[in-house]
Amino acid sequence: MSEQFSLNASNKVLADVVSIEALTAGVRRVRLKPQEPVHYLPGQYLQIFLSDSDKRPFSIASAPGDEFIELQIGGNVTDAYASQALTHLQDNAAVLIQVGLGEAYLRPDSSRPVLLLAGGTGFSYVCSIAKALAQQPDGRAVTLYWGLRNESALYYQQELAELQEMRPGLDLITVLQEPTGDWSGRTGLVHEALLADIPSLAGYDIYIAGPFPMVKAVRDAFLAAGAERGHMYADAFAWI
Repeated sequence: MSEQFSLNASNKVLADVVSIEALTAGVRRVRLKPQEPVHYLPGQYLQIFLSDSDKRPFSIASAPGDEFIELQIGGNVTDAYASQALTHLQDNAAVLIQVGLGEAYLRPDSSRPVLLLAGGTGFSYVCSIAKALAQQPDGRAVTLYWGLRNESALYYQQELAELQEMRPGLDLITVLQEPTGDWSGRTGLVHEALLADIPSLAGYDIYIAGPFPMVKAVRDAFLAAGAERGHMYADAFAWI
């Protein structure tokens, strides 16, 4: 990356790559420490610059004020988008990032109950929001639905238990689409599990993350169930 580009990178900072560790066979937790102060809201994302012209967006899993910026990057060697970003992070002690992007951030002035819904590593987006809400004693009901393929995709179980201790009103529901073992929890599609529990979505703030086809299906199903478009948030909405 050219020095001139780095010096002229408005609203961009260098961040030290503190650690990269496996959460599952296909998900890596990356911790970054910006070399100067940055500002972001719960639910916003960052971009990692692989070169002057190549930048990759990733959801931030940490909450504002945390010591490190945490990413949860999923993918394998056949997923060039993620694997190339991970290789860049592994090969560099510091990387150029742009922080505080996206419009699907937690609305701080709302008193409406909150629904968080994620598929796969879309969890990192709702994780940031859940962490921020766990630190806020505002009394709002918060329910997080997380959809995964099977048991091997599960991670962050201890951290989720700690969040529940911090905010007892935080409900966590994990839904597996194709369980392979003695799974006793919910099964099927995650948004259908949510609708089975909450048939009418009027009056909720709803935050959604996952693959684009999933987010589109969720949006349509939730609107049909009474959700208000102005109170549903997902960065994917700009593309679908």
